[in-house]
Amino acid sequence: MTDGLERLKVLINSSTPIVVMETSEEMHAISMVRTACSQLNMATFEWSIADGLLRSGTNAPPEGDKISLQARIDQNTIWNQTGRSETPTRTALSPGAGEGNRLARSVASSMGTDGAAAASGTAIYNTREPVQALANMESMTVEAVFILKDFHRHMDDPVVVRRLRDVGQKFAANRRTVVITAPELTVPAELTTLVEYFDLPLPDCDRLHEIIHDTFTRLSKTYTLKLQLDAAGVDAMSANLRGLTEEEAERAISQALVTRYALCPETVTDVLDAKKQLLRHSGMLEFVEASDTMAAVGGLENLKHWLGQRRGAWEDAAREFGLEPPRGMIILGVQGCGKSLCARAVAGEWKLPLVKFDTSAVYDKYIGETEKRIRKVFQVAEGLAPCVLWIDELEKVFAGSGPDSASADAGVSSRLLASFLSWMQDRKAPVFVAATCNNVTVLPPELIRKGRFDELFFVDLPNQTERKQIFSIQLTRRKRNPADFDLEKVAAAAKGYSGAEIDAAVQGGLYAAYSEKKQLSTQSLLDALAQTVPLSVTRAEEIATLREWARTRAVPASAQDGGSAAR
Repeated sequence: MTDGLERLKVLINSSTPIVVMETSEEMHAISMVRTACSQLNMATFEWSIADGLLRSGTNAPPEGDKISLQARIDQNTIWNQTGRSETPTRTALSPGAGEGNRLARSVASSMGTDGAAAASGTAIYNTREPVQALANMESMTVEAVFILKDFHRHMDDPVVVRRLRDVGQKFAANRRTVVITAPELTVPAELTTLVEYFDLPLPDCDRLHEIIHDTFTRLSKTYTLKLQLDAAGVDAMSANLRGLTEEEAERAISQALVTRYALCPETVTDVLDAKKQLLRHSGMLEFVEASDTMAAVGGLENLKHWLGQRRGAWEDAAREFGLEPPRGMIILGVQGCGKSLCARAVAGEWKLPLVKFDTSAVYDKYIGETEKRIRKVFQVAEGLAPCVLWIDELEKVFAGSGPDSASADAGVSSRLLASFLSWMQDRKAPVFVAATCNNVTVLPPELIRKGRFDELFFVDLPNQTERKQIFSIQLTRRKRNPADFDLEKVAAAAKGYSGAEIDAAVQGGLYAAYSEKKQLSTQSLLDALAQTVPLSVTRAEEIATLREWARTRAVPASAQDGGSAAR
């Protein structure tokens, strides 16, 4: 939060006339503005259509008065007290503070009788209508920040836009700023040169510690809660909350505390489940359980070796060694050969969170909204870092980003590609992008070059050795001993079959054996294979073309096993 607060203070101090904060977390946004104004010794005014324009105080305590979560844990008897009264913290703008009185008098002198109303916390007369409120703001001379709530509902009024433009032009020469908070806002062309955008930062671990403490303290006044979590447990809970906004994190903590009536080890898992639900409801990212590891993937030794070399490269020790975190990889190959399984297994192997990017949900019918959605995805992914971001079927996202895309989708695909490329190039957070692709030829060349992704792997149909491994893995999953089967024979019979087709053959053999009241045997597997026409036959030409393209352009994911004749 500190970096975001400093950025906001710079915007205010540099006389930025209009700052737009697109967020549904209005209380968080207002609290940050109040904190910034408190540290800058500036007055804060708030406007809403319900109340009009009034002067507000600040909820921000001085840094020295904040009590760390560790201190609270060390004094956990205090946490269990209920109904505890706390002395309100006095700040520079609190009633009774010298600076607050000075600013109040300044407001009053600049506005006459209306200023007295503002200083006392009541609305200034005749400011409920946005035009009148802007007129009053323009006439004020006090250095202040004016927060306009839900102002997006009035931006289609030309009079409001004109008045806001006048205010912005005047504020540009003074130490005054308008902050507009709204869930979504389309800025008119007349105001674009006056506007700066500010995105609320996601809370870091220190801020999440504070939210856990504040939420526990607040709920302890209503419920009898027990503190059964040590400092390591609180650290784990904070890690599970990363990627959520402040309000989402507080909601997840509150639900866990009220469910358990305690801050206990079970609440650490509870908040992770709540985070999965919140990400799923966002419609763009899905938290995926990464239970598989690369041991569950048959073959692909080159890919496994490459991933093994990069394990832990996001840790502090690797950074001190001079390493940068790996950026990502594209897994290209024949359908059904385990590309998606590999992407999932990377997170399980590295023991990192795995989030799946829903490529269909990012597109919006309104111009400009798609770009906002993709920025939100990047922000959440960086908040979860270190993590693995899984993009399935990459070509479906960027295939339409060529020179002619403007006529097809108003250039949305091109702008989406530009945003993605910029993020891939400039991001600092350790987010490993695991992308899968069936047809790399439709992807723009600037996407697959080195520097964006670390490597492009080609997953071919499994060779003899890999087919034996796949049969062994699938039989073990189904509670069968691979030693009871002639794996050499069934693997040879499965020549040209993908991993998914081998899985289906094992499943088909089990169905047949169960219906005939027999045990699964080598012959059952051979019969199931004989009844299947593999993709290598039905799509032989396409697979041959893909192999030829990848022969000199991609790294084989599999080690050589007798050449292509063994495929």
